[in-house]
Amino acid sequence: MDATKKPLLIPPEFSTYAEKHGIYQIYERLLKKLLIHQPDEPLQAIMDWLKEPECVPEIVVVGPPGSGKRSISRLVADRLGCILIAKEDLVKCQNDLEIVKTLKDRITQYDAIEKGYLIEGFPENRAQALQLQLEGIYPKHVVLLDAPDSVLSERVIGKRIDPMTGDVYHVTFHPPPSDAIHRVKPDPTSCKEDEMNERLAKHHRHIGGILRCYSNTFKMINADQPREDVLSQTLAYLQSKERNNAPHTPRVVLLGPTGAGKREQASLLCSKYHLVHVCCDDLIKQMLVNESELGQSMKPYEERGVRIPDELVTKALTMRLSQLDAVKRGWVLHGFPKTRMQLDSLIEQGYEPNRVVVLNIPSDTAVERISLRSVDPETGYRYHLLYNPPQSTEVKERLAMHPTDEESEVLKRYTDYQVNIKDIMEYFTTAQHVNGDQDRQAVFESIETIVVNPLPEKLENHEGERH
Repeated sequence: MDATKKPLLIPPEFSTYAEKHGIYQIYERLLKKLLIHQPDEPLQAIMDWLKEPECVPEIVVVGPPGSGKRSISRLVADRLGCILIAKEDLVKCQNDLEIVKTLKDRITQYDAIEKGYLIEGFPENRAQALQLQLEGIYPKHVVLLDAPDSVLSERVIGKRIDPMTGDVYHVTFHPPPSDAIHRVKPDPTSCKEDEMNERLAKHHRHIGGILRCYSNTFKMINADQPREDVLSQTLAYLQSKERNNAPHTPRVVLLGPTGAGKREQASLLCSKYHLVHVCCDDLIKQMLVNESELGQSMKPYEERGVRIPDELVTKALTMRLSQLDAVKRGWVLHGFPKTRMQLDSLIEQGYEPNRVVVLNIPSDTAVERISLRSVDPETGYRYHLLYNPPQSTEVKERLAMHPTDEESEVLKRYTDYQVNIKDIMEYFTTAQHVNGDQDRQAVFESIETIVVNPLPEKLENHEGERH
């Protein structure tokens, strides 16, 4: 179509629908399965795969002896309700091929397909990892628990196991409860110092080859910290999604109280990623200055000093967001929505963001950032009494403050925000919160991570027995 004859508007619902339902990811997943498994009946296989649950855990936990693989694996499997395949379940196998066959048979059973699986302590070398891949076993997440050799040696010496429950304890770091003291026994895999050194050396020799097979899916977690912290970091990693090849056009909404730094962060984001910066207040001012038809409709409200109706503001926003640069490059919006009614009107027009970032700051920070700023009426320079004070008393004495920057006005806007944000958050269930009361570069890096990476998925307990 000739763009000079008729404006080309791409319906916003197209990309929203594809992202919301993961259309690209479905195609990628099916194509990957077809290439890996090469079924004789591709169409039937595709229909069967589409019936399988997609967001189930597929996890491998590896690490040196004493790193806590067994304890963390049991806790993660309990938390997620997935099938735990422990290293002890594979000891009867005679060789690597038999181990891999046993694993494949187990994870293709109905309960493992429905609930997911966690493999503990395998693979132990690159050859085993490659054999898993040849059999089409590609875990979504690989967790490497690691710690200094001296810590690992000390752990192994004091390791104790409850033969009744399989729970792992340590005489110093994690002693057994009183009712289990009489049952716990030394770990049969415990060894002397020279044997432990040999096992550690073997691990160090092979771990590099294993990680090369899982370069895009592994994360190393420091095991030399309290078990609760190790578990927390492991679960946080398991919430992350692997990057895919789906096209990603950021549609970002920045929320936060007055003084949170939304404008500054939006500018940084747009500058780095060439997104369209849409500030609601600036857009309204532009409409009024240009004296467009919509601007003329807004003028009477502006002249009387009353709030411009939401339908006019929404119309201005949809006109800007529907322009080709915003559709192609993506956008960052701030200053709207401020209420649930505004949010509903924006969604009804088809402009649903795929990233919502909430900048949180306390009220005293908002007051400090806003109520202490002023402007020199002679030069137009802006100052802040704490962050950028004037250099002379003469300048300080002629500084002027905007009436809306008074402390009482700032606290009123902050209170209004806190009232309205609750209703907005009921819709934006995937919104990500960022501490805005820190260095602006640290805030930007947090926002950047949220925008460029897939949103973390919620870990669900599939409520199944562990096998």
